[in-house]
Amino acid sequence: MMADKYWNIGDETEQVEFKKSTSELKEAVISIAAILSKHGNGDLYFGVKNNGDVIGQEISDKTTREISQAIGNHLRPVIYPEIRKESYDGRDVVHVHFEGHLPPYTAYNIPRIRVADEDLVMAQDIYDDMIRRRDDFQKAWERQVSEYHIVDVDMNVFERYLKRAKEVGRITFDNEDPEKVLNKLELTTGDSLLNAGAALFVDCGINDLQMAKFATDERVTFTDIRRQTGSILGLVEVAMQYLIDAMDWRAEFGGLHRKEIPEIPVDALREAVVNAFAHRQIESGQSIQIMVYRNRVEIYSPGTFPERITPEEFAGGNQKAIRRNKLITQALYYSKDMETFASGLKKIRTLCTEAGVRYEFQREPYGFTVVFYRHCGEGWGWSGNREDSQRDNQTASGTLDGTLSPSDDPKGYLKKLILKNPKVTRKQIAASLGISERSVQRLLNSMPEVRFTGGGRSGHWEITEKCDS
Repeated sequence: MMADKYWNIGDETEQVEFKKSTSELKEAVISIAAILSKHGNGDLYFGVKNNGDVIGQEISDKTTREISQAIGNHLRPVIYPEIRKESYDGRDVVHVHFEGHLPPYTAYNIPRIRVADEDLVMAQDIYDDMIRRRDDFQKAWERQVSEYHIVDVDMNVFERYLKRAKEVGRITFDNEDPEKVLNKLELTTGDSLLNAGAALFVDCGINDLQMAKFATDERVTFTDIRRQTGSILGLVEVAMQYLIDAMDWRAEFGGLHRKEIPEIPVDALREAVVNAFAHRQIESGQSIQIMVYRNRVEIYSPGTFPERITPEEFAGGNQKAIRRNKLITQALYYSKDMETFASGLKKIRTLCTEAGVRYEFQREPYGFTVVFYRHCGEGWGWSGNREDSQRDNQTASGTLDGTLSPSDDPKGYLKKLILKNPKVTRKQIAASLGISERSVQRLLNSMPEVRFTGGGRSGHWEITEKCDS
């Protein structure tokens, strides 16, 4: 009987490891730690014999999830591996590519290092030396010299930043020359920007923002998806505008004044967005994610939350600041885009509690997520008592001098309502006309000259023909 012939993908090396199957998952995590401690990157394959023969294995979504969870739960510091299925001569394997630049790495709480194709327990003196180098502030990612220079700075972003910093009194010197200002902020060396300076002020690929809206409460059907790179300060504004447009807003009236109220406090959202950029593990290359679901908004930042401390302890204001990116957070402090005294989560809690908005802080294997729950539905703004609703409806409809009756001319009356308030809701229209919201929709369907444009805060009614006065 003829022996099976296998596709061979080469030999194991100090940066390449083979495992027959995911039954050797623990040993695989140990190999990843050892390779990272020695080389900073490597590749591991499941479904391959030690000699490089591809024997394959069954692969499902559960398979890749188990690999991801094992690496996330048992390897420290956290990394962000790329896990994909590959096929060789009809046999499937799992290829794990991994990178990390914060040695030493531990697997199951034991530091390892690669020697040839073996994963050895790291000697104490090597471990201590790596820890000293990892903790050396001068060698942190943000202090390394970038490929960008002062001439690459986005001047619009820089000028807005400097104006804010001076208005709040945290930058007091008169000079507005970028070279001088950035030097004082410790963001340059000569005419080159440090990584922190480039991340803050250069429109480049260091920062990546992904934004999406979903049709339901699940991450299934997209109604909108966008991706953008740029400076931290520029992307914060992009993210905030996306959230403002995606949210529902209601109007409160007091005398002659109209006040628009968002379903989630804008300042709380901004705090979460700024902190997501400021505290993330930038060198991981992972994206900030803004995800808008029907029932909630999630803001995700790559980079694990500090060990042995809960988000609730920070939200309670009982913890000192722990900053991953000291130069970046310092610069954002000067412009009052954020505080450095561990106040971000506390501010989110206070603002949401005052507004009656439910929120959550979620620690993830590879990052941290702030969740804001939405009010879900057009009726959100009218959940107060009956007298308040009646007063608001009357104000929204305008004091239509009595010359036009809803029953006599509902179409003309509706146009009057819109002219008085282009953002009037269907619920308000129904109350003013004395009909159901379904009847309002039927009425609108018969009026092609009336249409609703935009969404969120910018949404409003338009009339394409002039309404008789």
